[in-house]
Amino acid sequence: MTEMGSLVFVGFQRILVAFDGSPHAEHALNVAFSMAGDAKATLYVLSVIRQPEPAESAEFHAVLDEERDRFECCFGPIRERAKEKAIELETEIAVGRPAEQIIHAAEKMQASVIVMGKRSHTILHRWMLGSNTQRVLKYAHCPVMIVH
Repeated sequence: MTEMGSLVFVGFQRILVAFDGSPHAEHALNVAFSMAGDAKATLYVLSVIRQPEPAESAEFHAVLDEERDRFECCFGPIRERAKEKAIELETEIAVGRPAEQIIHAAEKMQASVIVMGKRSHTILHRWMLGSNTQRVLKYAHCPVMIVH
């Protein structure tokens, strides 16, 4: 424990946080910032734009542009916070299925840990759509921290 009472996360040098702008993701981001500060780690924030299915060309590009703008607006305050805390930060916006993109990004950057917020869905919703969290837990090459 440090003087402030937070855990020291030794060995986590590259922390990937999945960020969709939701309150759950904000909470996960807060935890990831704490971890990165304690471990002097690099924080990678990944946002994934889910492709509309089926997508017509004009609709697809409009959705992509709107989501990219939304995430870039979210990244501004995150960048400022990282600068204030002297935490190295990288941000990325990917397009595709969230779980696949998170797993791919973690492998590409050799993440030490993936931090994700927990979404509460009904059993029917998980059964019908699958769970990104469950997929990441199952297929990630590194530890996954689910923040409640």
